[in-house]
Amino acid sequence: MTTLQSRIAAFDQLGDYLRQLLANQMKPLNFEELKKWNPQVETMTKLQEDLLDYFEHSHHYNGWFTQEFVKMALQDWAEALQADKLNEWLRSYSIIDNEESKRVGVVMAGNLPLVGFHDYLSVLLSGHQLVAKLSSDDAHLLPLLNQILALVDPELAHQAHFTKDQLKGFDAVIATGSNNTARYFEYYFGKYPHIIRKNRNGIAVIDGNESEDELLGLAKDVMSYFGLGCRSISKLYVPKGYEFKPLFKAFESFQHFEHHSKYYNNYEYNKAIYLVNKVMHRDNGYLLLKEDHSFASPISVLHYEEYSSLPDLKEELGIRKEEIQCIIGHQKEYFDFGQGQHPALNDYADGVDTMAFLVDL
Repeated sequence: MTTLQSRIAAFDQLGDYLRQLLANQMKPLNFEELKKWNPQVETMTKLQEDLLDYFEHSHHYNGWFTQEFVKMALQDWAEALQADKLNEWLRSYSIIDNEESKRVGVVMAGNLPLVGFHDYLSVLLSGHQLVAKLSSDDAHLLPLLNQILALVDPELAHQAHFTKDQLKGFDAVIATGSNNTARYFEYYFGKYPHIIRKNRNGIAVIDGNESEDELLGLAKDVMSYFGLGCRSISKLYVPKGYEFKPLFKAFESFQHFEHHSKYYNNYEYNKAIYLVNKVMHRDNGYLLLKEDHSFASPISVLHYEEYSSLPDLKEELGIRKEEIQCIIGHQKEYFDFGQGQHPALNDYADGVDTMAFLVDL
């Protein structure tokens, strides 16, 4: 059986390959570079071809998975898969080598590229076996990376099993879905040790003192992955009388979204609904701002709400914390602007410590 340090070393090597590939502008590494990374050059050449073919044609598998955002997901994991970061993350857990492994079923979402990678990583590093039910929306990239991992540590990679069918033969479950599917998950998986994640949203608190760079970061928090992530900012709190012009200027770097048919169809649909129903809104040609109490907003729409007191707002957000995935803002307990889509390894979805759950199985 593999040891924790050998597992960390294997993922570090996977990260090293991704870092080289990204540094090469997602162009194939040559024979000598691949040989230096791993002696199984012929197999790696084929896997690299498959990976780059997926990158080139990702939008054919899922219209929301553009090269821009597949690359962004790969970049984040390339940065995270470094031995020092993995060791720092796992330092506070008692992961015992050679302890009996459990089969952990993971129902993966498919809203973002590699959205299930953290669960995959956590299960394997904790020494358990992964039985992953892949979403049809994101069924290719993670198994490809696992095949590359197999060149480094075959025993570790073979602890991961992927299926599109119903989960079977598991000892514990991690399931991610909507509030509706969570009810079914509770019914089917309730008798097993489980983590069941529901809908949550990212929000941002503006105080009016944001720099140009911070507003650009906020625009990324809102628009990255077309706003489809649970950490995407869908609701904005602004002080009374806030001037939106600098914020709209920050969003100009995403004007190219008007050329993305799926996104722009949503924009035109929501705009038409607001116009027909005489709903007040702000419009920059590819994003709609609507004053609304709800955290969740449709694709191409950003909800906002004015506040008059930060302490009162903080109290309200505390009451509604079960609806919130992350908060962006200047307060020390909030994420920095631009970091909403780049969680650290210990920033767990829904605030539930996945690794502690796995270690205690």
